[in-house]
Amino acid sequence: MQVLQVQLAVQADPAEVGRARRWVRSRLLNHGVDPDAPMAETVVLVVSELVTNAVVHTGCPAVLRLCLPMAGGPAEGGPAVPLRVEVADASEIAPAPRHAGADEDATNGRGLELVELLCERWGWYPDGSGKRVWCEIGADARPADPLADVDWAALAQ
Repeated sequence: MQVLQVQLAVQADPAEVGRARRWVRSRLLNHGVDPDAPMAETVVLVVSELVTNAVVHTGCPAVLRLCLPMAGGPAEGGPAVPLRVEVADASEIAPAPRHAGADEDATNGRGLELVELLCERWGWYPDGSGKRVWCEIGADARPADPLADVDWAALAQ
């Protein structure tokens, strides 16, 4: 299976997250992925969370990489290969999911929870003097808002 790898250098500025989202949408569209498909929305959301974590929590530049499977997938009788997202940063600190709790107005603490919910697999490993966080998203990815149906009141009890 051939995989197209494309990457984007991201500066240590939270405004770069929006640029990363636009870049991912453009790469997906160029790769023939419908930008309104649930998988595309999921990829954009996951990229947003991982790039935000990298630039906000490390204060250092990062590198975003997309690994896009080429022809030969299930439609052509080949294996279903997920799209892979990787974000490398200069911090050696392991990513740790934090639980935001039932406060639906909380503005942080859900990033890695979303990644865990939306992706087939995710993880991290040391990479040089920092780390690389990765995840894999299948073509049958869930809709981008997995928390829409959560009963926050029931969770608070």
